[in-house]
Amino acid sequence: MEGLYEVKNVTVSIRRPPRDVYAFVSDGANVPRWASGLGQEIRRVDGEWIASGVLGSVRVRFAPPNELGVADHDVTLENGDTVHNPLRVVPNGTGSSVIFTLLRRPGVSQGEFERDAQTIEKDLTVLKTLLEGP
Repeated sequence: MEGLYEVKNVTVSIRRPPRDVYAFVSDGANVPRWASGLGQEIRRVDGEWIASGVLGSVRVRFAPPNELGVADHDVTLENGDTVHNPLRVVPNGTGSSVIFTLLRRPGVSQGEFERDAQTIEKDLTVLKTLLEGP
């Protein structure tokens, strides 16, 4: 459909309560521990998170704290473009599922889109390992 982007949801289930998973993923200080695609270093500057990594220096703004598990974050690239990244933590039995919605933006090739999805899948696997333990 014209005006809509191709979508891919990447999901991982984690054997931890939703509030624990949400608290971890919505804390910008934890980003380098699990989200390699976003940055290897992060610091707080004037109420914003600044991440440094493969994308260069980017600003990261998380959705306000909430009880719904919405951990969406906007990433503003060095060129000024902002990418909205929907991320949800939802109850799943005695644990949680984390759902990242990847949108294929204009100018992104099918190969780049697939590589982005693979990076997100790896990042969510790292998140699962961190929160569940070995």
